[in-house]
Amino acid sequence: MFGTIIGVATVISSYALKLIGFPSQIRKMKRNKNVDGLSPWLIIFSMTSYILWTLHGVVKNDWVLILGQSIGVVMTSVIIYYYFQIKKSNDN
Repeated sequence: MFGTIIGVATVISSYALKLIGFPSQIRKMKRNKNVDGLSPWLIIFSMTSYILWTLHGVVKNDWVLILGQSIGVVMTSVIIYYYFQIKKSNDN
């Protein structure tokens, strides 16, 4: 019972963090058409980490890891897409 409560709290807090922070970063990038303050290495390593943790959750059959980290994969993918799209348009 206690493990389920902790698991649900973990997933909720993970989603809240990723659904508050990442969308605001995406809006800022799209609005300003500028990615100068954003490190591509940080984004790529974050994506790698989210993917590996999600896969670890799949291997362990751990729904907390799968749900908590998979949203990071999705949101970081969107950031990577906009990062390189904006970077390309600014370089031209």
